[in-house]
Amino acid sequence: MRKATTLALLATGLVALGCGAGSTDDTTSSSSKADSTSSEADAGGAKGDDKPKTAKIGQPARDGKFEFTVKSSKCGVAKIGTDLLGAKAQGQFCLVTVNVKNIGKESQMFDGSSQKAYAANGTEYSADGGAAIYANKNAETFLNDINPGNQVTGVVVFDIPKNVKLAKLELHDSPFSGGVTVSLA
Repeated sequence: MRKATTLALLATGLVALGCGAGSTDDTTSSSSKADSTSSEADAGGAKGDDKPKTAKIGQPARDGKFEFTVKSSKCGVAKIGTDLLGAKAQGQFCLVTVNVKNIGKESQMFDGSSQKAYAANGTEYSADGGAAIYANKNAETFLNDINPGNQVTGVVVFDIPKNVKLAKLELHDSPFSGGVTVSLA
């Protein structure tokens, strides 16, 4: 009994150290204005990169270790999947096909749920990970590890009201990154 308790405490401590180590690095890197500015420069691409912060469909846009290229956006979809397995929209599904390339020097996880969409009035919509499972044959947008130089193309799904039109996307290489804007207009 005592061995089990000791092992449980040790495992809990190791998990806490692992979780705390990542959050400490993120907090430290954005603690001062100078550090924050360099993080923003990294999010928009390499230093000296003159690419605009807002891209259009078909134009590459960089955030952190990823280069995103939105290929297409299709709204008005009521259901995704098959008759047996699928998801029905609360309003309408907007299917955004995006190519994600790892431009970094180490593996990076792409998570579709970190992506955001906005209406013209500024209303924010989160990605629907459950529906994206049915829109992607190989789970390209669900916690997909992408090695340096590799790329995947997948569909990020947003469930928005029927009367709403999306104006832009905010794409992120991680939940904590600054993101890059892609105009859908």
